[in-house]
Amino acid sequence: MKKLLNTLYITSPDGYLSLDGENVVVLDKEKEVGRVPLHNLEAIVSFGYRGASPALMGGCAERDISLCFMTPQGRFLARVTGNVRGNVVLRKKQYKVSEEDEASLVIARNCILGKIYNSRWVLERAIRDHALQVDVEEVKRASVNLQQSLNYVKSCTSMEQLRGYEGEAASVYFGVFNELILQQKKDFKFEGRNRRPPLDNVNAMLSFFYTLLTNMCASALECVGLDPYVGFMHTDRPGRVSLALDMMEELRPVLVDRFVLTMINRKMVNKKDFSVKEDGAVLISDKCRKLLLTEWQNKKKDVITHPYLGDKVEWGMIPYAQAMLLARYLREDLDEYPPFFWK
Repeated sequence: MKKLLNTLYITSPDGYLSLDGENVVVLDKEKEVGRVPLHNLEAIVSFGYRGASPALMGGCAERDISLCFMTPQGRFLARVTGNVRGNVVLRKKQYKVSEEDEASLVIARNCILGKIYNSRWVLERAIRDHALQVDVEEVKRASVNLQQSLNYVKSCTSMEQLRGYEGEAASVYFGVFNELILQQKKDFKFEGRNRRPPLDNVNAMLSFFYTLLTNMCASALECVGLDPYVGFMHTDRPGRVSLALDMMEELRPVLVDRFVLTMINRKMVNKKDFSVKEDGAVLISDKCRKLLLTEWQNKKKDVITHPYLGDKVEWGMIPYAQAMLLARYLREDLDEYPPFFWK
C-alpha cells in the first residue's frame, strides 16, 4: 500500500478494498493492513486480483474519487468513476493543448529534456562504475554532446527543431551504446537502433521492453483520466497511443536501456535465447521471454526516491506518478510539467 499525490496505490495481488464508515480499508488475506480516510483521496489504484466491495465503489462514485483496476503486471482493466465532469474537463484541456503548437511544445520539450538528461546519466554511470571496461574518452565525448543537446532543447522554438535535436541526441547516445555492453560482446554486438523488425539480439530486447513500457504509460494515463491516444509531440494516428509515446521518452534510458544492459552483462540471456527468421528478424524464445518478464517484474519492485516528489516509490509506479503530475499541470495545479530526472 502506498499513498502518493493523494492517490492510494494497492500493489499487493491479494489486496481487497472495502468501506468502513468514511475510510477505505485494505485487507490482505482477510487481515487489515491499512486504512485511509476517503476525504484525503483523489484516486485509488489497485493492482490486485480481488477487487473492491460494491459499497466502496459507490462511496468513491459519490465523492468523485476515481477507482482504477489494473492487472498485477500493470495492464489497465477498468475505472469506476461517478460524476464524469472531472475527466471531461481534463480531457478537453488536453485536446485544446494538443491543438496549440506553443502549448504542446512546452510539454514535449520537458519530456525530451528528461530523455536526454537520463541518457547522459546512463553514460556517466558507465564511466564511473566501469572505467576500466569502457572507452572512457569516447563515452565522455558523447556525454558532453548530450549536455550541449540539453542546452539546444531548452532554447528551441518549434516542434521541428525539437524533433531534430532529439534525433541527434539519440544518434549520439546509441552511437556509444555498444560500449556499455561489458559481457558477451560478440553475441550482443550493437551497431545502431533498428526496429520493425529488430535485426539483432540487443534491438530485439529493446523493442520488446519499449512496447511493455508504452503499455505501462498508456495504462497510467488512462488511470488519471487522460486520453493516451492524443499526444503533444508524437502525431495522432488511428490506434497509436501518442501521449504514452510522449511520456515514455524520458523513461526509456533508465527503465528499459539499463534493464537490457543488466540482463546481458549479468549473462541472464545468451545467444541461444534468440532465433533469426528468413527476413532477418530476430525473435526472443518463449523460455527467455518468461525469464525476462520475471526479472522485469522484480525490477519494477525496486524502490527509489522520486526526484521531484521526494517520496520513496517503486520503479513500476514511476509512470503513474508522471501521469499524475502531467494531469496536475494540465489542471493548472503546477506551473510546468516536471519530467523524471534520474541520477
